[in-house]
Amino acid sequence: MDDIHGPGGLPLRHYRPCEQARPLMVFAHGGAFVMGDLDTHDRTCRRIAVACDVEVLAVDYRLAPEHPYPAAIEDVTAVLRWSRPAAVAGDSAGGYLASMACLRLRDAGDPLPAVQMLICPNTDLTLSHPSVIDKGTGHALDADFLAWAIAQWAPDPATRAPASPLLAPDLHGMPDTLIVTAEHDALRDEGDAYAHRLAQAGVRVRHRQEPGLTHGFIQNMDLTSPEAAAAHDRLFRDIASLIRR
Repeated sequence: MDDIHGPGGLPLRHYRPCEQARPLMVFAHGGAFVMGDLDTHDRTCRRIAVACDVEVLAVDYRLAPEHPYPAAIEDVTAVLRWSRPAAVAGDSAGGYLASMACLRLRDAGDPLPAVQMLICPNTDLTLSHPSVIDKGTGHALDADFLAWAIAQWAPDPATRAPASPLLAPDLHGMPDTLIVTAEHDALRDEGDAYAHRLAQAGVRVRHRQEPGLTHGFIQNMDLTSPEAAAAHDRLFRDIASLIRR
């Protein structure tokens, strides 16, 4: 593992499972646009690198409210252009950033990663899906906190629909996609809907909703939950197979 700097001096952390080169995945951490860094997701990135036999390049992107939309998208996009990875991945807000960066690259006519891997992603900043209400109380992600975090990221409500991957007018030409959602997650419905819209646009999609789990299950829940540990194993198998396909 090495801490390095990328485009514009952006802090990055590079994980290698062995001395020989492996396919590279860029990883954007979760944290509701306002939290998280290289250390919060260090264990997750280490486990992905070892379990999936891939190199992982974690991005310490700028956070809201000091750096609102689209600063973090610009950071992740710059790292994708700079590193030319095989895949881009992220959990929660990081999944949102991964997909928004792919949309930017596609629209600019730039090379795309072969795969985007999205774990419990934000895809609709308007929070218009039923699971926000149905699962937004008493589970891991509270709807009131979610609304507050989005307001920090995109203070102008008029920007939220145009800044939502799910609401993009055209999703043709996006990378092969893995989307994993969780049954008891306020973001469940928008993640499921994004998988459906991508498939309708002709994108190859692998989609699974994990039963019984909550938002953020990728972050250390395997230590206390056999169900989460089994979900991690399924995720790692998917990453390993898709990044080599």
